[in-house]
Amino acid sequence: MILKGFKEKSIKKYFNKLLDDRADLNGAKPIESLGVIVDWDQAGNLEAFETLAKTLHIHNVKFKLIFFSQDKDAQESLTYPCFNEKDFDWKGHVKNTDLQTFLNTPFDGLISYYFKDDLHLKLLTALSKAEFKIGVLQEEPRLNDLIIASDPKAFQVFKNELLKYLSILKRI
Repeated sequence: MILKGFKEKSIKKYFNKLLDDRADLNGAKPIESLGVIVDWDQAGNLEAFETLAKTLHIHNVKFKLIFFSQDKDAQESLTYPCFNEKDFDWKGHVKNTDLQTFLNTPFDGLISYYFKDDLHLKLLTALSKAEFKIGVLQEEPRLNDLIIASDPKAFQVFKNELLKYLSILKRI
């Protein structure tokens, strides 16, 4: 139990350093590649995200989806990569190669679709090399460039608001 507390404190320190070192936006480049981080246990609707990518005219090659889940059955049944908190070491570094590949991909946009304040999910968003980060979680305003507050069960509302703001920001 004590070691878990040390691990969490170490990861929080690393997370805050990442946010402090984050660079500001450089213009309004259209989103041509998209990464999505989803908490499967809260919003497990795979088709909704694939439809969103098609609406944004993102080709399958430039669209990557990764799931977070504590449920082993979900991890085994998903065709997309799935991870959990065991994929991080005590300093916050990623041990999973699929997850590291996802984080190193320089996406034009990253959607962080999770509603709980989970340190591991927030760390993934902070570690991502994406240029423009979009999220629904408002706990840490330094984490995302665009925050869209919506209900977890109302994905269509999120999608409509996202399209509206991306067009205003000339990202689509």
